[in-house]
Amino acid sequence: MGQESVERVTEEAGMEAAIDVRHRVFVEGQGVPEARELDGRDDEATHFLARDGDTAVGTARLRGYEADPPTAKAERVAVLEARRGEGWGARLMAAVERHARDQGYERVRLHAQVPVVEFYERLGYEAHGETFEDAGIPHREMTKPL
Repeated sequence: MGQESVERVTEEAGMEAAIDVRHRVFVEGQGVPEARELDGRDDEATHFLARDGDTAVGTARLRGYEADPPTAKAERVAVLEARRGEGWGARLMAAVERHARDQGYERVRLHAQVPVVEFYERLGYEAHGETFEDAGIPHREMTKPL
């Protein structure tokens, strides 16, 4: 194992690595259309990259969502299939939540794919409303107060 880290993306190479992880997980792994995955909102988001040494293993992005109460939305949370179950998702979400709190947000909202709802519940998120489809994949809306 190399040096493990989850850091905010601040340079172009980190952004390229984050997009590569998302492409591998969502486009190649789940069949999400590339145009849907690259939705034009990356410039307004803060991005996070999980690395094991020099290898990118996961990513997430966070962007402002609503003002009352101040809510940020976690999106594009992805961990490479071969690295799931190693705690990368929890470490990514901890970094996302820490940053959201530091930016003055009071809660985080996300749209969880149904198979990972329990993962987010273990992190303190609560599911709301009915299951809905996004890119042909069932999701649930979830929120967590910070």
